[in-house]
Amino acid sequence: METQYYTLIEKQDFYEIIENKYGELAIFIDAREGAPVNPVLQFDGKKTALLKRDEHLAVKLDDIDDETKGPLAEAEFLLIVELQGKMVERTYAVPVENVEEIVLEGKQTRADEFVKAKTKDEILAKFGAIKCWTNGSKK
Repeated sequence: METQYYTLIEKQDFYEIIENKYGELAIFIDAREGAPVNPVLQFDGKKTALLKRDEHLAVKLDDIDDETKGPLAEAEFLLIVELQGKMVERTYAVPVENVEEIVLEGKQTRADEFVKAKTKDEILAKFGAIKCWTNGSKK
């Protein structure tokens, strides 16, 4: 049983956004471990998007090209293509949410990672706590 008590945000340094003849968009990124669960892409309408891959991992896309802003902001869904080298690891559709600002909560651990600790309530829920005892001296 794997239990993770934090959310990791990885920065994708190189990625491609393509548009087909039907106006549909696809984003090519590096493959991550495991299948995504309820993924969504948030876009701030400026230069940054955040692919929330699952409850533990998000992928930050910086420096979005100016020509891409319009089609990305208008898209309801797009295709994510995860690559392992030049081979496709997986593809999946994600809804696009336009947001005012991408908010990165947590502590930056490296130039490309942010770690956000879960709240006490989130940890208790994930742990499956059925009882909780308060101990120590009473004040």
